[in-house]
This record gives sequence, C-alpha cells and structure tokens, in this order.
Amino acid sequence: MLAEKKERVIMGIDPGTAVMGYGVILEKGSKIELIAMGIVKMNHLDDHFLKLQRIFAKTVGLVEQYKPDVMALEAPFYGKNIQVMLKLGRAQGICMAAALSKDIPITEYAPRKIKQAITGNGSAGKEQVAAMLQQLLKFRETPEFLDATDGLAVAVCHSFQRIPTGGSGKSYSGWDAFAKDNQKRVK
Repeated sequence: MLAEKKERVIMGIDPGTAVMGYGVILEKGSKIELIAMGIVKMNHLDDHFLKLQRIFAKTVGLVEQYKPDVMALEAPFYGKNIQVMLKLGRAQGICMAAALSKDIPITEYAPRKIKQAITGNGSAGKEQVAAMLQQLLKFRETPEFLDATDGLAVAVCHSFQRIPTGGSGKSYSGWDAFAKDNQKRVK
C-alpha cells in the first residue's frame, strides 16, 4: 500500500464562458495555504468555440504552471435557461479534457456543497464565501476577484473532504481509465 503524500496541490475551477475563476492551494496535512487565484476573461470573444479553445489553453497552462495533484470543478447548476446550462457544461467539459490530457484526477462538486463546506450555509452568497476564504487563507479580497474566490472555494471544498485523490464519485486519471470503466458509454 502506498503511503499518502504529506502535501498535495489542489486546483479548483469555476467554469464559465464569460469569466472562469480558478484557485490553487497547497494542502499540508490539515493545513491549507493559498498558492494562487485568478480569472480568465473571455467576454471579449464573440465566438463560443474560441471561448472553449481559450478555456482549454488556459487550463492546460495553469496545470503546467502549478502541477496540481487533483482538480476540483464546480458542477453546472440546474437553471431555467437550458442554453446557459449547455454552455457551462461545455466549459466544464473542456476543463475536464485539459486535466485528463495531463493525467490529473478530477472531482466535481455541486454549488450548494461548496458553499456549505466553506460557510456552513448552502445558500450563501459569493461575498460570504469570499469573506470566509479571506479569513481562512489570510488574503485581501477585492470585488473583482469574486469569480477567482469561487474557483478557490472549489479547491478548499475538496481539501475539506479529505479525499486522497479522486472525488465523491468515481474519478479517472486519464481517458484510457474512463473508457475501460465505461465501455457501454464509449463508442
């Protein structure tokens, strides 16, 4: 049996087609430290496929820069506008593809679960989540970083779950592992 690493880097991403937020933390035992957080803006791009291309390139770049041991993603929420949900699902899928292309395991969390883990309230607002993260990780939050703190919240939520590498569901370290486990879904 392999010994569990004493440290691991967790990257959290809040996918979006206008703004994608990300956060990277270092977990040392039961302590977490902020490595980085930021946003990738795409609202200047009109073409949806160019946005997806930018999401992929930026996500691969972040993975190469921070070398996370695991990626945690916010799952799209079920809203009334199916077109928005479709676009968010595509953005999330692109982030997944970028992580899988670098053999990074993936976990996803529902927005309510993330808010619950950070604030204790599954209905908390972005500002409440940001304020709690600011206290927890000792950084100065500014309003334009709310998308970044959303991405950071996903990483912290994953750390709080104390899951060695994967998620609450099944996680995959690459396409081959996914395909082998899902032969009926892959054509």
